[in-house]
Amino acid sequence: MLDFIVNWLANTPQTAVPYALAALGLIISERSGVLNLTAEGLMLVGALTGAGICLTLGGYPAVALIGAMLAASVVSLLFAGLAVVLRINQVIAGLSIVFFCQGLTGLIGTLANWQNKQLPGLGRLVIWPLSEIPVIGRILFMQDAVVYLTVLIFFAVNYWLFSTMMGLRIRSVGENPAAADAAGISVSLNRILAIVIGSSLIGLAGAYISVVNVKLWVTGMTGGRGWIAVALVVFARWAPWPAFAGALLFGCIEAVIPHIAAAGIRVPQYLMLMTPYLATIAVMIWVGARQRVATAEPGSLGQPHVREERR
Repeated sequence: MLDFIVNWLANTPQTAVPYALAALGLIISERSGVLNLTAEGLMLVGALTGAGICLTLGGYPAVALIGAMLAASVVSLLFAGLAVVLRINQVIAGLSIVFFCQGLTGLIGTLANWQNKQLPGLGRLVIWPLSEIPVIGRILFMQDAVVYLTVLIFFAVNYWLFSTMMGLRIRSVGENPAAADAAGISVSLNRILAIVIGSSLIGLAGAYISVVNVKLWVTGMTGGRGWIAVALVVFARWAPWPAFAGALLFGCIEAVIPHIAAAGIRVPQYLMLMTPYLATIAVMIWVGARQRVATAEPGSLGQPHVREERR
């Protein structure tokens, strides 16, 4: 039983990282007042780019992860143009980008013949002698480098959003763009900047799945994780650390599925595959039931800003 628990918890960080990075990227974007539903599509872009770079260069997973961040940032400019510059309904713009990315990644992956090809990937980073500590050594000190980097990214983003002038500008255009505009802050520029920065983390989340976790590319391999990240943002009330905790929760749920099957416990396969989405529904119901509690939702979330208008 102890081995089951240790193996389960040791694999939880790998399954939690994509949720955590994608949710953090969405928080950055939505703190600026832009409702961002593009996570599923941008994760696919990141996953395809990371896999393609690995296959093309014959390795170099770090380069693949950086390339995935850049690719997702470039694609996010299309969403920024639609939502911020043209002021198209942000829900429609986000869904359009998701469908566009799903089709584009499937087409490129098939034409480039990248389907189901094994990637060199990224190995685990063993922190000796801490890795020799019973139980917690394997759980905490035998993970890949991106797991530890994710924690540092959360510290950095939390500090940036709440303790720097740039973070204050991002949050101000999300709370009251008219007041920020009157104070001389460019609403459009800061919103575009937030979208691009957040999208780079979403791309990293997708690349982590293909380059580090699964180590291959399959069409539609994100499997709805981007939509779960959207739910995580609401669950976390647009705050980084609660999103991190929520990602660990969903990571635990996803990580236990293969271990239950490996242990020979007879549970219907499709019921197990439904578990993360059932948990998402439960979380949304819980959040909805607590709507009477004050929320940290940005005051102008989803509302386009027109400079001449005053709300």
